[in-house]
Amino acid sequence: MTSTDWPVYSPFAREHYGRGLEEGQIKGKAQGRAEGKAEGKVEGKAEEGAKSILLVLTARGFHVPEDARVRITSCTDLAQLETWLTRAATAHTLDDLFT
Repeated sequence: MTSTDWPVYSPFAREHYGRGLEEGQIKGKAQGRAEGKAEGKVEGKAEEGAKSILLVLTARGFHVPEDARVRITSCTDLAQLETWLTRAATAHTLDDLFT
């Protein structure tokens, strides 16, 4: 690499620029991993919530049509899934789940 490729020209500045760049990349990778891990946990909780709702409804003898199944499994709002799970335990009809 020639000195014209660097935004800084002195040996001292190059050393510290390179060190700062490397530290920034390491921090960025760590932050990306942490964010990905958090997103994965939320997705996993949503999947388990949807699975639980469908399990309760099936155990109670409800036939869950495809449109309702898609609505439940595509939901990523954990609070909504919790509400639906509570309703699934006490609903008299499938419509009660969503109202």
